[in-house]
Amino acid sequence: MSLINEFRETKERIKELENRLASLSQDSKLKKELEFEEKLRALMAEYNKSLRDITVIIDPQSTRDNANKVTRTRSPRKTKRYNNPHNGEVIETKGGNHKTLKEWKAKWGGDTVESWVTLLD
Repeated sequence: MSLINEFRETKERIKELENRLASLSQDSKLKKELEFEEKLRALMAEYNKSLRDITVIIDPQSTRDNANKVTRTRSPRKTKRYNNPHNGEVIETKGGNHKTLKEWKAKWGGDTVESWVTLLD
């Protein structure tokens, strides 16, 4: 896109946004919401309360729910045993970042090497 086309397109988008802003500023619902927010913030400042304090007052259950949530951890990976039929070498690993395993995959291909795997518990 040429610079002049980008300029014209940006100018057009600015006009559209200005029109949208003008129509929103005349909306009675927006005026009510802004008035509510202003009064709420003034009340919070008067009583020195934060949004978190207000949430606890209005919905104490929500804070208990958040406190009781347990962060889930990933289950540990299972150990895999790779038995190379070409040379009889055996590798046991939990991940795919094993040096020799990478060499085998480069030499014989990933699908072939994965066919040599046995899962250990």
